[in-house]
Amino acid sequence: MMVFELRPATSRDLDFARELTRNNMLRYYIQHDLLWQDEGFDVGWAGRENWLIVSGSTVLGFFSLSRDAKALYIRELHVLEAFRGQGAGSWTIDQVFAMACKERRPALRLTVFENNPAQALYERKGLKVVGTDECFLRMQRDIDASPG
Repeated sequence: MMVFELRPATSRDLDFARELTRNNMLRYYIQHDLLWQDEGFDVGWAGRENWLIVSGSTVLGFFSLSRDAKALYIRELHVLEAFRGQGAGSWTIDQVFAMACKERRPALRLTVFENNPAQALYERKGLKVVGTDECFLRMQRDIDASPG
């Protein structure tokens, strides 16, 4: 079984993250007639908290977070194709949910393309569809306000 760790991402990781996101998402952009823009990704990256998912010295993927009073938001979560199905995504969602609890955020939220199979993982992790926005599903897991 792989052992996963988080490592804060730096500006040196931008190219890796942009390339991975483009490779993972381009088919959805094309299917939904959306335009991928590197500049848009780069602006988003600069304004978010970014983490690498690693196992030993191998970078498996990354995720990006943002926050407001209502929730901790997963803005991006991508794992390299070679490492999918080995628990990295599930483990990462657990880590982010723990962050949301520690920060006393009311909820964990994300948005996913309606035809992205990752939706099944999110549902297994307790996120529920709370709304739709064109080709996207808005998903949320409430943080239980009662003490653990």
